[in-house]
Amino acid sequence: MTNLLQKINSPADLRLMSRHQLKPLADELRQYVLDSVSKTGGHLSSNLGTVELTLALHYVFNTPEDRLVWDVGHQTYPHKILTGRRDQMHTLRQWEGISGFPRRNESEYDTFGTAHSSTSISAALGMALAARTQGNNRHAVAIIGDGSMTAGMAFEALNNAGVYDDINLLVVLNDNDMSISPPVGALNRYLARLMSGKFYAAARNVGKSVLPSPVLELAKRFEEHAKGMLVPATMFEEFGFNYIGPIDGHDLDSLIPTLQNIRQLKGPQFLHVVTKKGQGYKLAEADPVLYHGPGKFNPAEGIKPSASTKQTYTQVFGQWLCDMAAADQKLIGITPAMREGSGMVEFEKQFPQRYYDVGIAEQHSVTFAAGLACEGLKPVVAIYSTFLQRAYDQLIHDVALQNLDVTFALDRAGLVGADGATHAGNYDLAYLRCIPNMVVMAASDENECRQMLTTGYHHPGPAAVRYPRGAGIGVTPDTALSSIPLGKAELRRQGSNIAIMAFGSMLQPALKAAETLNATVVNMRFIKPLDQEMVEQLAASHDMLVTVEEGCVMGGAGSAVAEAMAATSISKPLLLLGLPDKFIDHGDPGLLLKQCGLDAPGIEASIRQRFDLTAKPAAKLAVNQ
Repeated sequence: MTNLLQKINSPADLRLMSRHQLKPLADELRQYVLDSVSKTGGHLSSNLGTVELTLALHYVFNTPEDRLVWDVGHQTYPHKILTGRRDQMHTLRQWEGISGFPRRNESEYDTFGTAHSSTSISAALGMALAARTQGNNRHAVAIIGDGSMTAGMAFEALNNAGVYDDINLLVVLNDNDMSISPPVGALNRYLARLMSGKFYAAARNVGKSVLPSPVLELAKRFEEHAKGMLVPATMFEEFGFNYIGPIDGHDLDSLIPTLQNIRQLKGPQFLHVVTKKGQGYKLAEADPVLYHGPGKFNPAEGIKPSASTKQTYTQVFGQWLCDMAAADQKLIGITPAMREGSGMVEFEKQFPQRYYDVGIAEQHSVTFAAGLACEGLKPVVAIYSTFLQRAYDQLIHDVALQNLDVTFALDRAGLVGADGATHAGNYDLAYLRCIPNMVVMAASDENECRQMLTTGYHHPGPAAVRYPRGAGIGVTPDTALSSIPLGKAELRRQGSNIAIMAFGSMLQPALKAAETLNATVVNMRFIKPLDQEMVEQLAASHDMLVTVEEGCVMGGAGSAVAEAMAATSISKPLLLLGLPDKFIDHGDPGLLLKQCGLDAPGIEASIRQRFDLTAKPAAKLAVNQ
């Protein structure tokens, strides 16, 4: 770390610097981001692209009194470094370390907690109107990427904000021509057309900044007639915003004067800045997708291919999707802007006419799939568990209520580690199993994941398969497209006295725990329809019953077993193990599972404590049983 960055412990320190110091400071800040992420892993391309913009915003606006609201938040590492967390960057995304996203309880400069896209304008509008209500002159600034602008919520907020001409609201569109996957849709084409109007943009910005008032008024009148000849009329102005730009988001000599001018204006303002993901690090500039969220790496060498021989569940899904598409011409693959993350790159190459990236629009993706299903096609929606929450109404009303044949591949189910609570898929079992017509499955290994996907695909109605993030346990999937019996569990270990019903990823730790307990273990496989017959058999032949799941206990798979027992008047001691009723922080996945008592020793300890078996050695327990 060199001298300039060492002096910055808060944005107040930054604002004491002269303008000519900001460019070398930006270089130091960019290098610090690169060095930090290479040691901890995290989001890189997006953060390298927002260095100058972050400096300019904190330099011009009186933060934290003025509110900065970052959309998604995976571009806020420069913001964290400038706001007193520079020396904590080595703890980034680690247990008890700082988050990779803005968090209100982490810093007063993190004015709004984010991690999912397209919320910033709504939140900033709320803050701007709160300031007006309170008689406060502070500003609210939303920083949103062009990828996030593909979601309907962003436009709902623009539509709402444009009618208030007396608020201090600025929306900064950080246009880097990238979300996570390459951008899609009509908005991207529109922004490209705006970018081509550089003469218009330059002339307009000069007029705003230097013309005297009478001439400026005449220029404004002329502009209304001339803009159609120069570039397409900006839809942002039609929403009621004063549109400014596009300007170079890496040019501090453009950014700072423009922001200073905007700060003097009343009403909703819209600044269009153009940045480059990976800026300043050639490897990330060349491949911003690869460097979007890397693990630890050597910056001098770049990211090296993984040496792991185990397939990830995402890869299992991607291969299954290609195989099933080859077998059935009706299959359609859909992703809401997560082509790489959901494992659909190869599918797009092989079946481009049956691949649809709908942008960051989860609600639309589900209803779009419903429309395809209405016409006899077989849509497969690849979506993270945490993102499906955003389309819950569509899932119920547009798919399940009509009993349409849509398959949902739910990646990142359960705890996800470094991304933390915002990305954890802890609630899908609870929110899916209560919906009529849904089939819900949880995969315990790679081969079972492939079989469940086939089972759900052939089921004539909505079906969801959940699977964890990362590598499986090392089982090689069969090449056949085989199914498993609908709603049927499988006995995996015969013991006595104690029966453990394991769901999905909890099968392996349950089997280990069962060894010392001499417990029976059943791979339940289906959360809905639940294997009622298996539950009754286990209750009849065992004294104590246990369920274990990598999902919330409240309303989850264990609750389904409890409900099934109550419905048939089964009265047996039942222990429900799963994730507690709290948000689980970021950290190593194995550590998080251990702390939740969901590793093998934790499961065993919970069973011994609940059934008062603590003092009994495992061998003696087995004999006594």
